[in-house]
Amino acid sequence: MKHLKSIDTSRAGEKALLVEMILKADKPARKPLEELIALARTAGLNVADAVVQRRQRPDSAYCIGQGKADELAGLVKEMAIDVVVFDNDLAPAQVRNLEQLLDTKVIDRSELILDIFAIHARTEQAKAQVELAQLEYSLPRLRRMWTHLSRIEGGIGLRGPGEKQLEVDRRIAHKRISELKRIINANEARRAREVYSRRGEFNVSLVGYTNAGKSTLMNALTGAGMLVEDKLFATLDTKTCSFKLPGGGKALLSDTVGFIKNLPHHLVTSFHATLEEALQADLLLHVADAAHPDVLMQIETVENVLDEIGCTAPRILALNKIDLVEERIEVQALLHEFPDSTAIAARTGEGVNDLTAVVERFQDRGLVPVEIRVPGDSAEAGRVRALVKRSGKVLEESLDDGFIMMRARLKREDLGRIEKISDVKIRRF
Repeated sequence: MKHLKSIDTSRAGEKALLVEMILKADKPARKPLEELIALARTAGLNVADAVVQRRQRPDSAYCIGQGKADELAGLVKEMAIDVVVFDNDLAPAQVRNLEQLLDTKVIDRSELILDIFAIHARTEQAKAQVELAQLEYSLPRLRRMWTHLSRIEGGIGLRGPGEKQLEVDRRIAHKRISELKRIINANEARRAREVYSRRGEFNVSLVGYTNAGKSTLMNALTGAGMLVEDKLFATLDTKTCSFKLPGGGKALLSDTVGFIKNLPHHLVTSFHATLEEALQADLLLHVADAAHPDVLMQIETVENVLDEIGCTAPRILALNKIDLVEERIEVQALLHEFPDSTAIAARTGEGVNDLTAVVERFQDRGLVPVEIRVPGDSAEAGRVRALVKRSGKVLEESLDDGFIMMRARLKREDLGRIEKISDVKIRRF
């Protein structure tokens, strides 16, 4: 059993002992428990120590094996630990066995992430999604939550009042799950209508690993005033704002929840509404932390999740935080490995203008150059001008002999709608 002693213990909160079981066949690129330490600190835990063990396979009873679990019990008692956090996902039986042996609270990676989600959820939709994910996660674990009641009548399992209370809790949980799903479905339907209403706009979504700097980039591009914290999952709620492109056009930019390695599938599905922005986007800005030692793993994780949810939108890789990279040659190496990427520092603004220029070039790829002629006194003139300016890029506009003349670049679908309007003459060039 390996201990990681160089851990800052200055943060207030419950005293935590972190544990990770690594399969010997695995060769992780990251340092053991590095990400779990960041998660624990985000949750407000006081990390007292961390333990890593390599095994051929997880132990069915304790995940880390009986002998190592006994050693862990000694550490818990010696250090007066309040909670033991595993970087692995534990089965309900494993949690129950560990809590009985260690005589303290035991949680796994999923439960810790859910706790962080609960801290950062602010809107009704995010709170409902978090509560749903918590209930669906805890439902099969209700039995271990009521093990203390077995002492009332001493039955095997949870006979007597414990069993009755367990069934009551299950019914309450199932009822609440149904209520939350109705709330979430209604909110998702409303959000789908909002996304559909923006179909004429050029929609860009920010995606990326948690804490990669998406909210900082959102603020740099739009002045949205998004919360920026050096914590994991600081943003759970989607926000959409407009930002200007160098040529005078505009785009809509949406933030999304950050991804993380080994994020359980039910957590991804619970936050489908925030990922809906990515599914419907014309372009994705994949923000990656170029200063992170495991940036390649993080990029791969995000790409895998996007593939998992069926996202096919074109992507620009924005290598962020280059101001924190000690050797700029490392940035050049990343740019060489990802030729279509752009290096930026959203915090200082370095490279942000270059990024918006790249976004504009992507926007222009899907636009058709046209010349539009509509009578200035036509009832449709205002509608045509508004549609062109909202969804396209106006190159030139003039008034000629009572006719409004516009040279512009338009989306094909918007061009089709304008062509159906009477009194409008269109010439492609």
